Amino acid sequence: MSSPNVKLATFNLNQWALDFDGNLERVKESIRQAKAAGCRFRLGPELELTGYGCEDHFYEVDTYVHAWESVVALMQGDLTDGILCDVGLPIIHNDVAYNCRLYICNRKLLAVRPKMFLANDGNYRETRWFSGWSEHRDPEAYYLPQAVLDAFPDHAPTIPIGIVVIKTKDATIGCETCEELFTPDAPHITMGLDGVDIFTNGSGSHHQLRKLSTRINLMSSATSKSGGVYMYANQLGCDGGRLFYDGCCMVWMNGRMLAQGSQFGMCDVEMRTAVVNLSDVRSYRMAFKSRSVQAAQSTKRYPRVEVDFALSPSDKNERVRLVPSVPREAFIHDPMEEIAYGPSSWLWDYLRRSGMRGYFLPLSGGADSSSTAMLVGIMCRRVYEHTRSSDPVTRRFFLDQLRRITKEPKGSEWAPASPQHICERLFHTCYMASKFSGDETRRRAVELSKLIGARHYSIVIDDILAGIQQSWGQMQVHPTHPSAASAAPSGRQPAPSMDGCASENLALQNIQARSRMVMAYYLAQLLPWQNDIQGHLATDPDLKDRPTQMWPGSLLVLGSANVDEALRGYYTKYDCSAADINPIGGIRKSDLKQFLLWAHETIGKEEGNNVLHDVAVATPSAELTGTEGEQKDEDDMGMSYTELRDLGAVRKIDSSGPLSTFEKLYHEWSNGIPVCDEACAQTIGAIHRDPQRRTSLPPGQRRELTGSRRRPEVKQAGYAEEVAQKVKDFYFYNAINRHKMTTLTPSYHAENYSPDDNRFDLRPFLYPAAFTRQFRAIDDRVREIKSAMPH
Repeated sequence: MSSPNVKLATFNLNQWALDFDGNLERVKESIRQAKAAGCRFRLGPELELTGYGCEDHFYEVDTYVHAWESVVALMQGDLTDGILCDVGLPIIHNDVAYNCRLYICNRKLLAVRPKMFLANDGNYRETRWFSGWSEHRDPEAYYLPQAVLDAFPDHAPTIPIGIVVIKTKDATIGCETCEELFTPDAPHITMGLDGVDIFTNGSGSHHQLRKLSTRINLMSSATSKSGGVYMYANQLGCDGGRLFYDGCCMVWMNGRMLAQGSQFGMCDVEMRTAVVNLSDVRSYRMAFKSRSVQAAQSTKRYPRVEVDFALSPSDKNERVRLVPSVPREAFIHDPMEEIAYGPSSWLWDYLRRSGMRGYFLPLSGGADSSSTAMLVGIMCRRVYEHTRSSDPVTRRFFLDQLRRITKEPKGSEWAPASPQHICERLFHTCYMASKFSGDETRRRAVELSKLIGARHYSIVIDDILAGIQQSWGQMQVHPTHPSAASAAPSGRQPAPSMDGCASENLALQNIQARSRMVMAYYLAQLLPWQNDIQGHLATDPDLKDRPTQMWPGSLLVLGSANVDEALRGYYTKYDCSAADINPIGGIRKSDLKQFLLWAHETIGKEEGNNVLHDVAVATPSAELTGTEGEQKDEDDMGMSYTELRDLGAVRKIDSSGPLSTFEKLYHEWSNGIPVCDEACAQTIGAIHRDPQRRTSLPPGQRRELTGSRRRPEVKQAGYAEEVAQKVKDFYFYNAINRHKMTTLTPSYHAENYSPDDNRFDLRPFLYPAAFTRQFRAIDDRVREIKSAMPH
């Protein structure tokens, strides 16, 4: 007998860790939307009632208590009438915490399905808070919290907990949660062989450049091999940390995509629906004879929790109106679009949830700070689009958020007239000049601020530097030991000079950079006050009635150090890279330059402004010493950004030490093989190189390397020695600068070789930087290579 069509709903939800009321309202809204669309099954993301990123708050019993309060709220009223809901939350069972799915239908709790395989690599630490349920463990009785029984005295006191599937009148539904899809022996394989029609996956998966294709391929493969419907829901947005959860809810059937949500949407609740006919699943499976043989021979059986409920509508006319969804092609953003839309969404979430007045950025006119500024500009363009949405709820939400952030008076009907109008209210930039700053970078900072509409300032920091040097000159030395008295300097101290030794020069460069950080925070606190006070000057020029109780708020300071410079340690500790957040800290330099060119083509040309192109093609310079253009970043580092990209990828993604790094890079650089470029994709923690898309060098042409600062003479010794020294330099500088990673500004995670010390790249910060055993092994390998070469 043919199965009727069923309509399913899956969601992106912008949840926030510990925002129990807000999370509950977004879950409720998703259920309301699903019911209004005629859906009888609703899937939400992982841990949606608490927010995925609660981290050590999962140790607190309060977190679980509040999650169950939300469950009670969902069961009250008619919200769950006529719909089966799959909800994510943490649960304590027998004093063990589990990451779970909870099934609710018609005001009844049906079953708890705990996660078996926990994510515990990269940014994930699930085993720190949860335990995985054994796949060999039978279902048990879960005793419901008293809060549920008090609210619903007639409810059964227990429900099953374990690896169960839900059996409705017309479908069998099985669950896997996030990481379980990525495992080699994923649950959907045996569930499919046991006749499960619909696989669901409520996920908490974060954005990483070029990662979406991995998820798409896994779901396509799962339903191609096993047949069936695969529903995927995901968290969306910044939930209080470095990660951006990138949505992209999907529905697949028999290897073909039926629905796909946005990856970088800015709305809190986004639904995608699909109409499927489960007869298509059964026909697909029966026609696949090898699958049928395996299913007939399989001994794995999943306990069924039977529910007196059908996913298909009871009304015959409504069933007739349901038309199966037409398959579509999966959409994957270009990497430059990922850079544009991911961090800009993260910035919007962070700003509106922080309670701050806007953003402040020290804008140098270089590629890094210009990329950061452009991301704020793109954020403003996207917010502006939502303020003009045809959906009145969306339009009102974004206007209300803007009015709250900008501290509009209560009842204000202010609405932006353009993206630049928003940017002028939210974003302040400042060019902090010293005598080493160039006219060209100053021009670029002004032009870029004009392009996006930021409120721009300029300030000269030379007086600050002079004051610090003057204080040095007045320093008094107090001997603490009689024998040291005669050796103690007296009177004025000698003034350090840029033309002096390396210590003098470096100290003076660093104090410039640190002065900019101090000035950045000073301006971030005072600029909202200064702008608000201008309004009083119009009616009170002498400020006789100066408002002293006013709290105008302050700005979040943005950092703009990229991932490659962090790896090398090429920045001053506590300089203007020290900020509140950094949207580009996980993005490599080569991608940032490509992003600026992309932004020039898509935005700059539209506005008749070429500044983004000018920034992208300019030679990177810190402008801390010398004449304009004299100081070059790659010369200072003794490494090119391309070399840093390759070294970072091999070190982190390939988990290589110095010797393995040398062996891999000598082979690949010698033969012109790209290590990690835009054609390389990261799949389950490994680099997969695509030989059809290697375009960086002709086959066999070796990579020309930047000269070493520590041993420039090695350039003449041979290519093996040159690569060896490059690897040694990298590990040396990474080691002596590793302490800087402990203070690295929280950054948007985008690249899988990020050196983020907080959670992603866990290593010591005091190293034996000579690496005697490791570097000796490299030298031995160089000698072996040279002895094997023809003479």
